[in-house]
Amino acid sequence: MDQKVRQFEVCTQDGSVDRHGNPAIRANTGKWLTAILILVNQGLATLAFFGVGVNLVLFLTRVMGQDNAEAANNVSKWTGTVYIFSLLGAFLSDSYWGRYKTCAIFQASFVAGLVMLSLSTGALLLEPSGCGVEELPCKPHSTFKTVIFYLSVYLIALGYGGYQPNIATFGADQFDAEDSAEGHSKIAFFSYFYLALNLGSLFSNTVLGYFEDQGKWPLGFWASAGSAFAGLVLFLTGTPKYRHFTPRESPWSRFCQVLVAATRKAKIGVNYEDLNLYDSETQRTGDKKILHTKGFRFLDRAAIVTPDDEAEKVESGSKYDPWRLCSVTQVEEVKCVLRLIPIWLCTILYSVVFTQMASLFVVQGAAMKTNIKSFRIPASSMSSFDILSVAFFIFAYRRFLDPLFARLNKTEPNKGLSELQRMGVGLVIAIMAMISAGIVEIYRLKNKEPESTSDSSSLSIFWQVPQYMLIGASEVFMYVGQLEFFNSQAPTGLKSFASALCMASISLGNYVSSLLVSIVMKFSTTDEVPGWIPENLNKGHLERFYFLLAGLTAADFVVYLICAKWYKYIKSEASFSESTTEEEKV
Repeated sequence: MDQKVRQFEVCTQDGSVDRHGNPAIRANTGKWLTAILILVNQGLATLAFFGVGVNLVLFLTRVMGQDNAEAANNVSKWTGTVYIFSLLGAFLSDSYWGRYKTCAIFQASFVAGLVMLSLSTGALLLEPSGCGVEELPCKPHSTFKTVIFYLSVYLIALGYGGYQPNIATFGADQFDAEDSAEGHSKIAFFSYFYLALNLGSLFSNTVLGYFEDQGKWPLGFWASAGSAFAGLVLFLTGTPKYRHFTPRESPWSRFCQVLVAATRKAKIGVNYEDLNLYDSETQRTGDKKILHTKGFRFLDRAAIVTPDDEAEKVESGSKYDPWRLCSVTQVEEVKCVLRLIPIWLCTILYSVVFTQMASLFVVQGAAMKTNIKSFRIPASSMSSFDILSVAFFIFAYRRFLDPLFARLNKTEPNKGLSELQRMGVGLVIAIMAMISAGIVEIYRLKNKEPESTSDSSSLSIFWQVPQYMLIGASEVFMYVGQLEFFNSQAPTGLKSFASALCMASISLGNYVSSLLVSIVMKFSTTDEVPGWIPENLNKGHLERFYFLLAGLTAADFVVYLICAKWYKYIKSEASFSESTTEEEKV
């Protein structure tokens, strides 16, 4: 008996296993040793991805010969595809492969795509020699060369998209939430994960972006390929030390079983005030039994034992038909997903605000004074202030703001802002960012060149710094809080899917932003007026679009408050491995 207790003390309590499938030994696996490997891997992978993505629109216009509209459309499709592939990666991870195998396979695809792009660019696409700059576009390419190019960039999209949602969850898997110290580290991991993502993109947006803008495309792409390969090798070196959660069955089958079972029992009479619900005695190691809640009462029918269920059990031997009867925990897992959807929908409009940093902020910056003597500041490089803001506010929140909020919290002492509260703060800061951008645009128009036919202005581009800093601050509260919230509230078998939802909100934000711009231009353009966002910004009213986004985000914030008030957090019993061991101790 003492040996069993000692074994419990050295093993993790959340059901994680080592690479051989044995219970993970706490001292020899996981924690910050493997988490740091994953954080560096994330930084290198992000550097590689944005080394391609940051100037892809320029590559399409200068090298592939596309016009601005076609290039922008193709980049939007490519970006959206990245996030669609994230759902594929999450599905394979949660249902079949597990997070480690999924990360390794998709990273290998990512490296292969980058190597193919680097080779094809240097050997096939840069013709004549020295082309690919603004002054010398490349000549038209054959169908074969174009196919090779698109095959390589979509292989990159497949690799990065499938890898991204799993690496965040796999990093969190390295900490045992049942242990108080490791549980605190698990929460901190998401902040450092988002910081690593931003630091990786900082190098891409500055150094690699500069070289690619100068026409040194092979150098930029090979640097990205080398970074991705180094990240993959680093990831594989941690193999002996990683903690894993083995997928047992498809979570989507469990989800569908509840819907089918509840529908089959739609006509039976139910007294919801006196329910006798089925609670399975069998439980997977590490899983937690989720306590019953009163919402979505129709789904409770799936856990009601009927005479037909008993008859089916007798005929089959000793088991109930899972498509006729589900456990309370299984029903609550479905309820959990349904409760997450309204919260997730409220984050999409925030992503619309976030995407302006890579689109209209850049357009606005290009129409401002970008020179410091003879040096020209690329408008896209202003996003560096966003990254610096993210780094500063992650540090400030972890070290100062969180402890301060914990001291001020009277209802739950020693507890800072909840994930939902932080996401709400992120929405408020996003509103401030749009107002700041609108005010800057008003002053830019007041300082426009009076006799010039271009969209230039004498207002310095550094007036954009506040709006970039505010976006960075909002990311720390919204996206980091969103990662923590979805990871903590998602059912055990849908952790990767929850991370993929965060990426999907960014994807939908891109699409909604594009749709919103099209609608605004349609209704604001007349024969005499070129619309709010014309080619020449000095003839438009970009500030009105920014203020429109601020108003829409404010309305979204009100809806979010209602959804957050309505949301019910998961309440669960001790994990199966923990409760079992406690019984053995007694």
